[in-house]
Amino acid sequence: MVVRGSAAPPTPWSGSLAQPRIDETAYVHSFSNIIGNVAIGANVLVAPGTSIRADEGSPFSIGEGSNVQDGVVIHGLEQGRVLGDDQQEYSVWIGKNTSITHMALIHGPVYIGDDCFIGFRSTIFNARIGDGSIVMMHALVQDVEIPPGRFVPSGSIITSQQQADRLPEVQPTDIQFAAHVVGVNNALRSGYHCAENVACITPIRQQLERVYSRDHAAGYPNESIPSSHTQDHMQYTTRLAPEVVEQVRQLLSQGLRIGMEHADARRFRISSWYSCTPIQSSRDSEVLTALEGCLAEHSGEYVRVFGIDTKTKRRVSEMIVQRPGDKPGNPSSVTTTSYAAPANSHSQPSRSYTATSSGRLNAEAVEKVRQFIAQGYKIGTEHADARRFRISSWYSCAPIQSNRDSEVLAALESCLTEHEGEYVRLFGIDTKTKRRVSELIVQRPDGSNNGSSNHTAQNSHQAPSSYQAPSSNGHRSHTAAPVTSGKLSGEVVNQVRQLLAQGYRVTAEHADARRFRISSWNSCTPIQSTRDSEVLAAIESCMTENSGEYVRLVGVDTKTKRRVAEVIVQRP
Repeated sequence: MVVRGSAAPPTPWSGSLAQPRIDETAYVHSFSNIIGNVAIGANVLVAPGTSIRADEGSPFSIGEGSNVQDGVVIHGLEQGRVLGDDQQEYSVWIGKNTSITHMALIHGPVYIGDDCFIGFRSTIFNARIGDGSIVMMHALVQDVEIPPGRFVPSGSIITSQQQADRLPEVQPTDIQFAAHVVGVNNALRSGYHCAENVACITPIRQQLERVYSRDHAAGYPNESIPSSHTQDHMQYTTRLAPEVVEQVRQLLSQGLRIGMEHADARRFRISSWYSCTPIQSSRDSEVLTALEGCLAEHSGEYVRVFGIDTKTKRRVSEMIVQRPGDKPGNPSSVTTTSYAAPANSHSQPSRSYTATSSGRLNAEAVEKVRQFIAQGYKIGTEHADARRFRISSWYSCAPIQSNRDSEVLAALESCLTEHEGEYVRLFGIDTKTKRRVSELIVQRPDGSNNGSSNHTAQNSHQAPSSYQAPSSNGHRSHTAAPVTSGKLSGEVVNQVRQLLAQGYRVTAEHADARRFRISSWNSCTPIQSTRDSEVLAAIESCMTENSGEYVRLVGVDTKTKRRVAEVIVQRP
């Protein structure tokens, strides 16, 4: 190492010109910057690009076995001190075996205990973090004391003690994750020390050359040489279900790239996903590790993985591998969808589903049930024969009291079996406002079970409409028998009537293919009327005006100012 540190500059509050004190077993990269009264303990790793400046607030202490990763900034205010474990005052105290990960900001006065984990780009200021606590990515912790063994989710803003006291406890998998990071960085520290020592590195190079020569002579490609690094990663993928691991391997074996996306509950409901960090590797160990990183970074959100055909630039499969209700290390059952969509699409609904609950329910229905339950809604079911369906007269199935998805799905299947040959639909019930929030037809008399809430239904049973389609001269027809123009299916007409009957307003939106992929919609002419004939005519007008684009109708609860339904009624 060329540079290990420098003295603090002479200032009115610091005239001692104190030098950093760095244990011989620590590794401090030459591209890091350490200034002033900083004590770095045994077996510490300070990675490239770090800035540890005790030039205003001081002193700093970094305990043995800890690691300070790339881009971390540690600084302190002139005023304010914390009491370290040695009962001395410090501007910044970092305990033993603690990880301060990439781009984090630690600004004193700060106390961080032993065995802690501070995630990427998180900020800790004027705070105390108890032993064994884990702060995930992009979090802010300020002016509070975090009790020992607590978990701060990604994106959290913890600025009141009440928030801090209500944080959940860390799970065993979180502890394993933090310990894994420490282990990796200890290996890096040893490796860096060895790389600077010719006596250490020469035998390793010779051994690698012998292994390469042996395997090459045996006819094995270089990529197939077993790697303990790969084995370590495979042991680490404890959060991934076996079917997820198998799916990833199958996609890679087909020459596909792997992509990942995440969405919180609100964005999941409108099918608006964000991409995780792109995966450039095609090795299963590295892909699975990257997937684990995405799961950890977006704990409490939906995460899905998919294959990308780079030649045709299309998606070929999708699998949801994490839901907000999942406990670390215990992912919920996996839902797989399979369709051909543009690789950069963030909102394209799945079209051809391959996973079902037991054969009677398709993946869309299963996912809809899980969405409702995750949002705290009860599930209701209704059935109607063809005659009653045409007049929108439904009977209720047996009430479902449970909020466990397995029991709800079993009850729904029972309703399907009991009313085979009829229409069956499910819906969510907001028990607080006593309103329905969405509906999905899951069975039809012909035995099909394609959902109708996310796409235009193609159904031969057209419900009669109470509006008149525009005639050729631009005026509405005043014929006695109500007709449709063919643009709206009977189920869409029925959906509009239900929304209006529940007191919701209905509006319409359109988007071309590019805007559809990024879920950016433009509003059609506002619909002020609450009469179904006028609302349906307005939707048809929007479809005609935006022919060749996606058009969807939207139900709006004007009291709570939120959407309660979205139905795509036209595609390019």
